[in-house]
Amino acid sequence: MAADPEFLAHITDLFSGHGPIRTGRLFGGTSLYIDDAMFAVIFGDTVFMKSDKALRPRFDEAGSVPFSYETKTGERVIPGLMSLPDSALDDPDEAREWMALSMVPAQKAAAKRRKP
Repeated sequence: MAADPEFLAHITDLFSGHGPIRTGRLFGGTSLYIDDAMFAVIFGDTVFMKSDKALRPRFDEAGSVPFSYETKTGERVIPGLMSLPDSALDDPDEAREWMALSMVPAQKAAAKRRKP
């Protein structure tokens, strides 16, 4: 299900300042992009930020959890998408810090997709 329009507006306001944010659909959620770099996805009322091995410990320390979903064979965990810490949902400065951190792996992934 796509993100609630009010929640989506709140989240894009939180992340304002890094450039125009474009949205898209991703597996029933709403993806957030700057240019061609997807830095976050909203599923329901949870924002998952792009992550990588280097960034994962910071998310873990902040109490974040990886995106996961159930399959016929059990739970599938996607550690490349970590939940935005709850404290950042009401703090634009903190949200923008997490966004800046997530833009690094997001831009790396975008660059790999651009290669022929």
